[in-house]
Amino acid sequence: MAPRPSLIFTILLLLLATLTLCSGHGGIDDGDGPVDAPAPPAADLRSKGLVAVKVYCLVILLVFTFAGGVSPYFYRWNESFLLLGTQFAAGIFLGTALMHFLSDSTSTFKGLVKGNHYPFSFMLTCVGFLLTMLSDLVIAAVARRSGDKQVNEDHGEQEVAASRKEAHQQHPAMMVVRTSSFEDAVLLIVALCFHSVFEGIAIGVSSTKSEAWRNLWTIGLHKIFAAVAMGIALLRMIPKRPFLMTVVYSLAFAVSSPVGVGIGIAIDATAEGRAADWTYAISMGLATGVFIYVAINHLIAKGYRPQNPIAADKPQFKFLAVLLGVAVMAVVMIWD
Repeated sequence: MAPRPSLIFTILLLLLATLTLCSGHGGIDDGDGPVDAPAPPAADLRSKGLVAVKVYCLVILLVFTFAGGVSPYFYRWNESFLLLGTQFAAGIFLGTALMHFLSDSTSTFKGLVKGNHYPFSFMLTCVGFLLTMLSDLVIAAVARRSGDKQVNEDHGEQEVAASRKEAHQQHPAMMVVRTSSFEDAVLLIVALCFHSVFEGIAIGVSSTKSEAWRNLWTIGLHKIFAAVAMGIALLRMIPKRPFLMTVVYSLAFAVSSPVGVGIGIAIDATAEGRAADWTYAISMGLATGVFIYVAINHLIAKGYRPQNPIAADKPQFKFLAVLLGVAVMAVVMIWD
């Protein structure tokens, strides 16, 4: 019996996770090491090798997210794999945000503002969380308005209320395909791309090649699952399966994170010395809030909703999938 493609994909993801033993951002001296210890060499953020790796990450993220979005048009994904894979991605996001991004931001701020005990990184985490929440409110409002327009044409108040509840519970990526007008779809895509851009910036401001590859794996995992879920939702709602519409939505969703990678590369190309450290600390603080919000509200709370009841759709299995994701990041951070 031939192995299932979803099983092979899972094994490859776990192997990649264990092989991603990388060092994080060097930052600056935070004063915790020995007084006479030599200062670590500053990372060359403009080296051709590092920039090339970031460009590779940009291209890989674009291609694989786009491929995930159009894949439901050609291939029927296993719903249990998508449901638990989304929860696994949530664990990866939580572990990355709290054990990597927040830690790096805190240590970098500690070296920048010696003697000042204000929790800058935690404050920026709150800002990133709230900004992402605001973009979600915009998405929900536009989707609700668009759904009300569509339902009011043929149905009554009960259907309108049901449509609003469904829009509130859906993953933002799936709300995009529910809109009834081009203007609403554009507004939704812009709001949806907000946190994706910040995810891409996390790759763009990476100070080492290994850190860039690790951030690519973390972000790409979430993006691919979200793109597949959006593609499935699109095909459910448009039975005739218009390939062009699938391509347009998938490309719009796929391009946002690579844009963030480009912004991060530009930031590193223009910042020097302490300015680069300030940029990194602020970016990582904001990205922590974005990642926490996406993990909790997009992946754990909403996540992938199977069309039919399946055995894997139980709280204990979801918990184990999230736990596995956090555990993978905890092991990887041993070599950080």
